[in-house]
Amino acid sequence: METLIVLLFSLAIVLLIISFFGKDKVAKLEEDLEQMTLTYMQDIYQLKKKVKVLEEAFVIQDAPVPSVQDQSTVTSNDIEPIHEILKSQVLSLYSQGLTLDQIARQSSLTKEQTISVIEQQRLRGE
Repeated sequence: METLIVLLFSLAIVLLIISFFGKDKVAKLEEDLEQMTLTYMQDIYQLKKKVKVLEEAFVIQDAPVPSVQDQSTVTSNDIEPIHEILKSQVLSLYSQGLTLDQIARQSSLTKEQTISVIEQQRLRGE
């Protein structure tokens, strides 16, 4: 009986020592997850930088000189030119399906200016 207790106690000590030197699979999994998260964050950061550069290039591009058709859609409220950022905001809101009144309110333009921006884009797209 005593030998059995000594044997079990010895086995417990051996298993305890093995557990200290054994590889921790959870720590390895956490490290892999952290590395993967960092990699994805770097990728997202690089993609955001590229999108920002593309957006800036899109905004910087000069609008083509309006043709005779384009000038017919210009109203007396459009005498002051509309900034390219506002134009892209109007087009983005229009593509999301908002009404002209909602777009005009959000972009701080008149309804006529909003219509003019959308019509100019339609004429350019054709």
